[in-house]
Amino acid sequence: MDINFNKNEDYNKLLVSALRKKFAKVKLGGGQKKIDKHHSKGKMTARERVDYLLDDKTKSIEIGAFAGEDMYTEHGGCPSGGVVVKIGYIKGKQCIVVANDATVKAGAWFPITGKKNLRAQEISIENKLPIIYLVDSAGVYLPMQDEIFPDKEHFGRIFRNNAVMSSMGITQISAVMGSCVAGGAYLPIMSDEALIVDKTASIFLAGSYLVKAAIGESIDNETLGGATTHCEISGVTDYKAKDDRDALDKIKFIVDKIGDYDKAGFSKTKAFPPKENEDEIFGILPKERNAQYDMVEIIKRLVDNSEFEQYKEGYGQTILTGYARIDGWAVGIVANQRKLVKTTASKTKSTEMQFGGVIYNDSADKATRFIANCNQKKIPLVFLQDVTGFMVGSKSEHGGIIKDGAKMVNAVSNSVVPKFTIIIGNSYGAGNYAMCGKAYDPRLIAAWPSAELAVMSGNSAAKVLLQIETASLKKRGEKITPEKEKELFEKIKSKYDNQISPYYAAARIWTDAVINPLDTRTWISLGIEAANHAPIKKQFNMGVLQV
Repeated sequence: MDINFNKNEDYNKLLVSALRKKFAKVKLGGGQKKIDKHHSKGKMTARERVDYLLDDKTKSIEIGAFAGEDMYTEHGGCPSGGVVVKIGYIKGKQCIVVANDATVKAGAWFPITGKKNLRAQEISIENKLPIIYLVDSAGVYLPMQDEIFPDKEHFGRIFRNNAVMSSMGITQISAVMGSCVAGGAYLPIMSDEALIVDKTASIFLAGSYLVKAAIGESIDNETLGGATTHCEISGVTDYKAKDDRDALDKIKFIVDKIGDYDKAGFSKTKAFPPKENEDEIFGILPKERNAQYDMVEIIKRLVDNSEFEQYKEGYGQTILTGYARIDGWAVGIVANQRKLVKTTASKTKSTEMQFGGVIYNDSADKATRFIANCNQKKIPLVFLQDVTGFMVGSKSEHGGIIKDGAKMVNAVSNSVVPKFTIIIGNSYGAGNYAMCGKAYDPRLIAAWPSAELAVMSGNSAAKVLLQIETASLKKRGEKITPEKEKELFEKIKSKYDNQISPYYAAARIWTDAVINPLDTRTWISLGIEAANHAPIKKQFNMGVLQV
């Protein structure tokens, strides 16, 4: 019996249990009372609509479930960013579905709502995935209009994307299932096909109250912009549905007629589960942030048949590179090794111990070469992050760690094959960048509950910030006792620890999700299948490298 394994297992399973509880709360949107009110109008909730639309007994993944978590508390919060986004299958065709949640502030758009919608469109554009919009929104949340209306990546960008996506031949279908007002009215009409639900849905640039105030005309909303008006008089919408289910059935009917897509041609064979027990991930992954473990053992529990062929196994050992399959798809894996490794001595170099989770000169060079290889062979890349950063100190600096790190960043930046990032543990500093953080356009990026994203660890940052704070207080003539210093440290660390939580990152869509480690294979598999919709047009070219 391995006591350490059991301690790790208990700790990590508790993290997954907390994840489930958080998600159960998020799924309630604006709360049970709002859901009941929604049902009383004969309407389905956003989640019910999405679930009804997606094929039964097929896999799906949710993007940005924790968007808005613990944000906008003074405005009553915005669970899941007030919109539900899922990648799944409709009539056997992979699609992305975006559904406004009208139980959250009547589906009004907060800043994070706009960011999440744009992320959904980005996924659709990158992967040429059909996108379905289920519209039920009161428009921009007015008290925060300055943060959602005017800028480049704000509300208006969505309609610009509608136009660009249309020109790219990406299928867009909209169903208006509630309010659709002001600028938001353009979204369904800029889609290929637009449906509207009779009696419960409406589209107009200005509602009856504003019309009365602006031009003195008295008219009810249904006559102004209801289903009959737009299907029989204006011609704004293409189909009238009698209720939510009828609208969703019509969408299924339309999607079923879409022709096959051009494929990127990534290698796919029969899928096999890992030979090693996947559940053992919880016992292998240490509870302590700085503890060592063998990342190879994690990889063996993520890949088909637990087969992982390492590239340059004995060289640059703090980064693991190699080939495997996940759910039948060929992948190139770049992962941080977290155990202490020993280099081989030579005539010019003595043996050296290297810290796990740190990127050294040799490991950066190895990763650069491997990324280039995968681009040559058209193999998608999977990055498994548990990285504290690049090695520092005179030896590394004199060895040119900056230029070797720059090569790796160059390779990641210019890579043309799809990239997928899973943050397992630490994701600190420039290590986050080199291992394909959000700024490097991974097609999907997800974090395990054990993840931390920050410039540096909580302890290190708190010590630095404490030095600054104590120096400032001493300047003002305050005496710093050991007790006062300890209190300051705990206060600083507590605030910092909150910011490095995976949920803090997910709330701001720095990652697409916090996921159960056992769902990792599904995320990567569905991600590669989506990427296979978009043939690679760009040549791989790393540009200028410092030698």
